[in-house]
Amino acid sequence: MIAVLGINTAIDHLMQVSELRVGEVNRTVHEQVLPGGKGLHVAQTVAALREPVQLIGLIDAAHRNLTARRMSERGVLFHGVEIDAPLRHCIALQDAHGQITEVLGQGPELGERDNAALQRAFRRALEESDLVVISGSLPRGLAAGTYAELAQQVRAAGKRCLIDASGEVLKQAVAARPFLLKPNRDEAEALFGRAIDSVDAAVVALRELHARGVAMPVLSLGALGAVGMDDSGAWHAAVELEQVRNTVGSGDCFLAGMAVALARGEPLREALRLAVACGAANAMDVETGYVRPDQVEALLGRIQVREWTR
Repeated sequence: MIAVLGINTAIDHLMQVSELRVGEVNRTVHEQVLPGGKGLHVAQTVAALREPVQLIGLIDAAHRNLTARRMSERGVLFHGVEIDAPLRHCIALQDAHGQITEVLGQGPELGERDNAALQRAFRRALEESDLVVISGSLPRGLAAGTYAELAQQVRAAGKRCLIDASGEVLKQAVAARPFLLKPNRDEAEALFGRAIDSVDAAVVALRELHARGVAMPVLSLGALGAVGMDDSGAWHAAVELEQVRNTVGSGDCFLAGMAVALARGEPLREALRLAVACGAANAMDVETGYVRPDQVEALLGRIQVREWTR
């Protein structure tokens, strides 16, 4: 069983417009309203790959049924921690050229009672799981060291922890030495304070993280693919796509692929293959943060994976 902690559940609004005109009235040609958040995207993608998964995240009374029903349909066991404040809402506006503008809601501020309820739900899930994924932003009211503290709990339980975070949360997570860290290029550049504009530069950054105790640092590079490192060395995986429809959530699907491959005992090179296939499958579809298994399977043979020895 894979446990996913995606605290900051969102209600996602994907709106398609023929042309986005700033300062004017814009009318949609298509829209979707779905439960979202990075952790939720990871969990539903893990389930799509037919691995048992449970998700811990915030929920409010207004959206409990919507989220629980969607997760049940997707095969995810959802443990919703109900709060009084409303969930955050996130808007993605996509024009006819596929360009996406995102507006991310600030979300609720949690109190001590909410934090205690989350901690209890997390500990229960940890007991029942073999691998833990922690992903997404922290709600207001939670300290930047929250993920680092949870990673220490996972390590103390003798299990592997995979973290996707940014900013100060990522910085403190590094010090906790989780099994896997997955920043994207922007997050890694902010962490290291320098440009990471090539695979070589990415590998240098991974070597630093590995030397600081992260067993398997992974860095996603968008169109350049992704690189990962462990004791076997550094590996680069990439694929060329003819059509890209929606890249939002591709990093979450990538992380889900890594988690599934590791849960199955696959080596890093094969984990990267599955992860890149999942990220690409998301980019080829309209829905955010989800993949179709047949599309992932079709992409696997196209992923180019090679050891990076430079």
